[in-house]
Amino acid sequence: MGSLPLTVCSGLLVVAALGPAAQAAHAADGGTLAAAPAAPAPGAEVTLKVSGCTGSQAVAASRAFTADARLTGTQGVLFGSARVGSTVGPGAYEVKVTCADRVVDGRITVAAMGKAAMDRKAAMDKGASAAPVDATAHFATVATSGSGPDTAQAVTGLALASIAAVAVGLRARRGRRTR
Repeated sequence: MGSLPLTVCSGLLVVAALGPAAQAAHAADGGTLAAAPAAPAPGAEVTLKVSGCTGSQAVAASRAFTADARLTGTQGVLFGSARVGSTVGPGAYEVKVTCADRVVDGRITVAAMGKAAMDRKAAMDKGASAAPVDATAHFATVATSGSGPDTAQAVTGLALASIAAVAVGLRARRGRRTR
C-alpha cells in the first residue's frame, strides 16, 4: 500500500475510533470554578468565575444561594454573582454550573457569622449604617481536571494532525505527477 492510501486510511481509522469517545470525554472533562470571597458569610454576595465553558452563558445553582446565578462572558471564561442566603448555616455547599457543553461542579464554604458580623447585621436591621468593610477579593479556585489539554483538545489536535498528514500526502503525490 502506498503512502497516500496508508495516510488516508490511518486518518479515517483514528477519527472513526476516537469520534464517539471524544464526545463522551468532552462532556466528562471539567472546568474550574472560583468564588470570591473564599468563605462568604450568610447574606454575603459571592462573585463567581467559571472557566472551561464554550458558550457565552451559564447558570450556577447551589442550596447556599438565594437564587440561581446567571453567568456571562467570552472565550471560555464566565462571570456572575450570587447572594448567599442569610439563614444558610456554615459549611460546604455544592455549586453546579450548567454550561452549553458541560457541567462544572465546585464547592463554596460558608463561614460562620462572627460576633462583629452579627452586631452589624443587628444594627442594620435597626436602620443604622454599616461600618466600612474590606472589599478585597480573594479567589479560591477548585480545579476539577488535571493540567494540560483536556480530552477534547487532544482529540482535536490528533484530528488536525491527521488532516495535515493527508494534505502532505496529496501534495507529494501531486508533485510526483508533474515530473
